[in-house]
Amino acid sequence: MVVMGVSGSGKTTIGTLVARELGVEFIDGDSLHPIENVQKMASGTPLADEDRWPWLDIVGQRLHTHGKQNEGLVIACSALKRVYRERIRSQAPGALFLHLDGSLPVLTGRLEGRSGHFMPASLLQSQLDTLEPLEVEEGGYRLDIDQPVADMVNEAVGKLHAMAQAQS
Repeated sequence: MVVMGVSGSGKTTIGTLVARELGVEFIDGDSLHPIENVQKMASGTPLADEDRWPWLDIVGQRLHTHGKQNEGLVIACSALKRVYRERIRSQAPGALFLHLDGSLPVLTGRLEGRSGHFMPASLLQSQLDTLEPLEVEEGGYRLDIDQPVADMVNEAVGKLHAMAQAQS
């Protein structure tokens, strides 16, 4: 499963907790970025698609490897465009997506309240401009982030179990 959304949506927090509930590994997709991508984002420069393709391939390969070994995996990855999600699915056809969806004020508040992350709040608008919200036919679920974390995790786990059973 891929936990997707813009910076500040809670991908790492929700991904970690959903993985724990499911008893599977969690990987923060940010840790899979090539160093050049990290440097670009840290300097306030948005990534171009050419920067993302190798990263998205790695994300898809990790999902595929875990699936092939019958191990679950939750990975945080922005996956802002449909073509990015399709690129991940080209490596991991059974991937499910959980889109953490929130308003600009909620997202801005979250970004301003965190430290130690290479993604500056100034790039949030560029991510929102890029975002193509997850559609129903893409195999996933949109989750409103303006609610308590425990409620988000319970809702996500329930929906993901239902979607996984429907795929079987």
